[in-house]
Amino acid sequence: MKIVNTIKELKVLLANERAEGHSIGLVPTMGALHAGHASLVRRCVAENDVAVVSIFLNPTQFNDKSDLERYPRTLEADCALLQAEGATIAFAPSVAEVYPEPDTRHFSYPPTDTVMEGAYRPGHFNGVCQIVSKLFGYVEPDRAYFGEKDYQQIAVIRRMVEALSFNIEIVPCRVVREESGLAMSSRNSLLTDDERETAAAIYQTLQRSLAFASSHSVAETQEYVVRAINAVDGLEVQYYNIVDGITLADVSDWNDADDIVGCITVFCGHTPIRLIDHIRYK
Repeated sequence: MKIVNTIKELKVLLANERAEGHSIGLVPTMGALHAGHASLVRRCVAENDVAVVSIFLNPTQFNDKSDLERYPRTLEADCALLQAEGATIAFAPSVAEVYPEPDTRHFSYPPTDTVMEGAYRPGHFNGVCQIVSKLFGYVEPDRAYFGEKDYQQIAVIRRMVEALSFNIEIVPCRVVREESGLAMSSRNSLLTDDERETAAAIYQTLQRSLAFASSHSVAETQEYVVRAINAVDGLEVQYYNIVDGITLADVSDWNDADDIVGCITVFCGHTPIRLIDHIRYK
C-alpha cells in the first residue's frame, strides 16, 4: 500500500492505473477507522482493481470547533488497518494541501440538506459537499463507498453527483454494529464503558418501534421512540424524524412513501457525545 500526501502524486499514480484499464474505487473517511470502515474497504477492494482510501479530517464540515478538536486522530493505526484490508493507496493530505485557499463554493439541495442534520448543524453538508467533490475530482473513481450510518449524507451526495454530472456510482454499505447493536462510529471511542452500554438503548428502541409502528401512526411512533430514549438516564434525543427515504421530507402517514426511514440523533453522557442512527420502516 502506498501512503500519499499530495494531490499531484495521487493523480500521477491513478493516471497510470487508468491507462492500464484498471477500475478505481474510493472510500472517503475522516480517519479514526474501525470495523465499519474496514467493511467499506473490503467491499471496495473486492469490486475494483484499485482501492483508494482518503484519511482527511475535514474542517469545513464542523460547525462546532470543540467537536473538531475532540475528534480522534489515529493515522498510524488507520494505515495499519488499511494495509491489512488490502487498500492500494491511503491518501492522507494536510489541510493546506486540500484548502490552499478558502473554499467559497456553496451547495444547496433542499430538502435533503436542510432538514435534520442540516437544520441542527448549519453549513455541515456544504462542507461535506466541498470535500467530497474535491476528492471525486482528485480520484475520478468509478465507484465511491459510504456507510449507511450517515444516511442523510448519502442522500445529499447523490443529489450532488446528479447536479454536477459526476459519472460515479455511489455504493451505500450497511451499518456495522457492535454486539449491543450500537452503530459503529469513530465517536464511540469518546464514550466511557458505561456510556457505551447506555448508548445501546438507541438502536434497541428503534428496533422495538418496528412492532409498535405496525399498529400506530407515524406521530405516535415518533413520540414512542423519543419518550423511550429520553427515559434512559444519560440519553437525550436531539431529533427523531420519520421521513421519505429518498427526499428526506417528513411523512405523516405510512402510505406517504414506498421507502420510509426513521433518522435519529442522540446526546450521550456528560460530555456529551453526539450519536446518529436510523431504521427502515418500509
